[in-house]
Amino acid sequence: MAIHTCATCAIEHPDSTLPPEVCKICSDERQWVPVAGQQWVTREQLVERGYRVLIEELETDLYAVRTEPKLGIGQRGLLLRTEAGNLLFEPPGFIDEAAIARLQELGGVSVIASSHPHLTGSSIQYSHAFNHAPVYVARADEPWIRRPDTAIILWEGSAVLLPGVIMHQCGGHFAGSSVVHWPAGRGGAGVLLTGDTIGVGGDRKSAHAMRSYVNNIPLPARAIERILDTVLPLEFEGLYTAFGTLEKGARETVDWSLRRYISWVNGEMAE
Repeated sequence: MAIHTCATCAIEHPDSTLPPEVCKICSDERQWVPVAGQQWVTREQLVERGYRVLIEELETDLYAVRTEPKLGIGQRGLLLRTEAGNLLFEPPGFIDEAAIARLQELGGVSVIASSHPHLTGSSIQYSHAFNHAPVYVARADEPWIRRPDTAIILWEGSAVLLPGVIMHQCGGHFAGSSVVHWPAGRGGAGVLLTGDTIGVGGDRKSAHAMRSYVNNIPLPARAIERILDTVLPLEFEGLYTAFGTLEKGARETVDWSLRRYISWVNGEMAE
């Protein structure tokens, strides 16, 4: 028996002798299956290929957690440290003993969560490595769970992951797409962890949201309005996604960027 991980999205699947026929995540219109067809890897194969986990400080008490070489879509996870315990947000699709040891040095992992199904990675393997830490999954995204486990906690609306660290359901990219608010970040100015619920533009000074980023499927204005209604009451100076960062003025940037998006999809902008 082996834990099979989709090579395209890097999401773990149940233990089995043979891999599944398809990855439901990648077969969905928001993702893709390679031209060569569905491919799978195991942890043992990744070790043989020299994969490792790199952990790098982004700001005080916040660290990027990613694989080298790039695995799947190449997203970064985030480790958020607090006095009450640590949140591992969107763990990578690979884990080894060195990664476990480094995370232990930083205080371990008390709770695991992801913004949406694309970025769950090896959540259950990380949970098992850290005393079966709870794994939070939005109830609306329950059908997308690829590796069921008793560590999974279903939630909706909002959830206190750790004292002072709250997850909020926004919808949009997925029905359960969420963000994590960390008011103590940036020296008390506040930080938002968004995964792909809200993305950072290639110009590094704008934000966006999509149903599918890779297949260019937009969201309707009402979905964007719900995201704004959820995040604008929160105070945050910085914003960290799976791929980029807004270093300052993040709340204002999200506000004007998503309102610009609404104007375009409603046909209110001049060409």
